[in-house]
Amino acid sequence: MKRFWKEAQAVRQDGGWGIALDGRAVRTPARAPLLIASQALAAAIAAEWAAQGETIDPAAMPLTGLANAAIDLAAPDPAAFAEPIAAYAASDLLCYRDDRDTALQAEQAAAWNPLLAWAEARHGVEFALARGVLPVDQPPATVTALRDAVRVLDPFRLAALAPLVTIGGSLVAGLALTEDAFDAAALWDAVSLDELYQERRWGADSEAQKARALREADWHHAARFLTLL
Repeated sequence: MKRFWKEAQAVRQDGGWGIALDGRAVRTPARAPLLIASQALAAAIAAEWAAQGETIDPAAMPLTGLANAAIDLAAPDPAAFAEPIAAYAASDLLCYRDDRDTALQAEQAAAWNPLLAWAEARHGVEFALARGVLPVDQPPATVTALRDAVRVLDPFRLAALAPLVTIGGSLVAGLALTEDAFDAAALWDAVSLDELYQERRWGADSEAQKARALREADWHHAARFLTLL
């Protein structure tokens, strides 16, 4: 699609802030008003539209995409949207430790134990740790508490949490970021620890690095989205 506007602005509307292109309101793909409670987020989304070239590139508007997901996908049925995110409570990456490499085990413990300790203190839970890839059952109370922590989030936070959890494989890390309990870069390092360790040991693969760079960019876009809410 060709760019058809000259000016993009965040504009005050009933119930929040909208995005106007030469005075015309932007709508989501489902034709709902792109209405946002946060002025800061609306301004950042307007900046994405303003930065477009002659041809619209949706990939260059990650905040817009997350807002669209919040309005079109999460808001109509937050419980249904939350369910696949909450399911990670039963298989969180941070609970699966290497069973052979003592150096990797030490790095996992140093990076991951503080996150699990935060979740234990914050949500009153405990975790079962596994060595290797065989599944381990988490205590039912832990799964329930983490599911509840997801279900109480508003649609905009759910929309940001979804890519964080699917990219990192850790609901604990995603929840920690929604609550600004840890730095986004430190959390990214934690969820990509295994991959980075293997790269240091066996050497880098250019395609794997490119794929990780894309995931890292998506991670930080979601993190920024949360800070702007």
